[in-house]
Amino acid sequence: MWGLFQDLVAIQREIYLAFADRIRAFADTGDWMLLASYLPMGIVFGAVHALTPGHSKAVLATYLTGSTTSVPRGLAVSLLLSAVHVGMSVLIALLSLPLVSVTLGSVGRAPLLENLSRALLGVIGLWMLWQAVRGSGHSHGGQATAAGFAAGLIPCPLTLFVMTFAISRGVTQAGVAFAAVMMVGVALVLASVALAAVMFRQQLLRLLSSRPLLVDAVTRTIQLLAGIVLVTVAINALMDP
Repeated sequence: MWGLFQDLVAIQREIYLAFADRIRAFADTGDWMLLASYLPMGIVFGAVHALTPGHSKAVLATYLTGSTTSVPRGLAVSLLLSAVHVGMSVLIALLSLPLVSVTLGSVGRAPLLENLSRALLGVIGLWMLWQAVRGSGHSHGGQATAAGFAAGLIPCPLTLFVMTFAISRGVTQAGVAFAAVMMVGVALVLASVALAAVMFRQQLLRLLSSRPLLVDAVTRTIQLLAGIVLVTVAINALMDP
């Protein structure tokens, strides 16, 4: 696993350095073809980056497994998570240093947004616990949307680096373009996670469909465990100095 992680980091580094060269060339020439010819690599960059630890994959899988979210809604949640995750970095970079000084405690981290994200996930976890105890397994669309938004609040550090580099070269549009294609790669990975989680739950409940009491018990148990995980993640993150 460590070797795979190192390979993923190496691939990201090569793509990032190559794109940095394209940004420099674009800043010097203004030739969009120099930039556009390499933009598809941003999709690969985003997908590889999303495969590394983080990006709320575990949180997404936990929530979708413990909810009654359908496949289309699960995919929509993963897309929202991806858009917020990458979009927060673009927003921070565009608003520049005033917001950076408030939200970013160190390079690549955003303590304020991390705490807000974990707190919201904790609230969602508590709601899932209440539903499990009460016996209501129905997942509202608003709850799923809130989960995707909360999980994506932590900005993507690599997008922030690319945006900052592009802004420093006077070609903000190049950074935004790369962020857009990178989001596609991130969304592909998170959508795969969402699809696997929802289909696993659906297949499990389908196998038990002939025993409704058992289905209810399993549904409640899964929802209870998912709620405990989300609350535990929130508490640990908020208590971590």
